[in-house]
Amino acid sequence: MYDVIVIGAGMAGLTAAIYVSRAGKTVLVLESGVVGGQIVNAPSVENWPGDYKVSGKELMDKISHQAKELGAEIKYEEVLSVQKIQKIIDGDIKNSDDKSVFAVKTDEDEYSCGAIIVATGTEPRKLSVSQAADAGERPISYCATCDGALYKDKPVVVVGSGNTAKQEIAYLEGICSKVYHIHHDDPIPEDAEAIFVAIGRVPKAEFLSGLVELDSDGYIVADESCTTSCSGIFAAGDCRTKSVRQLVTAAGDAAVAAEVALDYLGENIY
Repeated sequence: MYDVIVIGAGMAGLTAAIYVSRAGKTVLVLESGVVGGQIVNAPSVENWPGDYKVSGKELMDKISHQAKELGAEIKYEEVLSVQKIQKIIDGDIKNSDDKSVFAVKTDEDEYSCGAIIVATGTEPRKLSVSQAADAGERPISYCATCDGALYKDKPVVVVGSGNTAKQEIAYLEGICSKVYHIHHDDPIPEDAEAIFVAIGRVPKAEFLSGLVELDSDGYIVADESCTTSCSGIFAAGDCRTKSVRQLVTAAGDAAVAAEVALDYLGENIY
């Protein structure tokens, strides 16, 4: 059994793992995508204190290396469900023991732990049903800086109306022969060879539905203490209800969540 399982290996998840490991506790980080989170796609990060104009990948590589050097274990597995169960002693569930722990089921295995820190962040909002049908077999990308060069001198379309969409358009206009700009649910031009989607992001917390309180948009309800409605589960970073979502606030959340989780372990598990 691990002391803490961290779900998500972005800035919040890796920072939480560092704090838990430094406290001498065992921690498993589960990540279904890329270690480092969405920021690894950023060619330049200019608002991280002490690292002016560092690439997102370089920054997150350093932080993930730090977490592993301190003893954090990272596995590439998708969490399917979380269940609160009675404490496991010597491999058996002891129903007479009222100190509950968690069973975390992934697409590869099942693990148990005393506390959970959810740091799953957000993921890109997908195309509408009608636009997905329009897209057909054409490639869909959520990152112009990642994939724009693949469509040099070719027509593409950007779907979206916010600042992110404008940034994608500005970048692609220097590469592609033509950049269409349409809104959500507009028909996709037939000659566009790729679709770049910039219509916002949604939290990745649906696997916790029924266990912790989620707001109407699917974010985990948690205040500045990062405490959720389920005792022993804490939320850090972009997946929780908050007004500012930045690298530094994700790291700050992680430090708080880790300290509160460690207090919880001391009071309720050991």
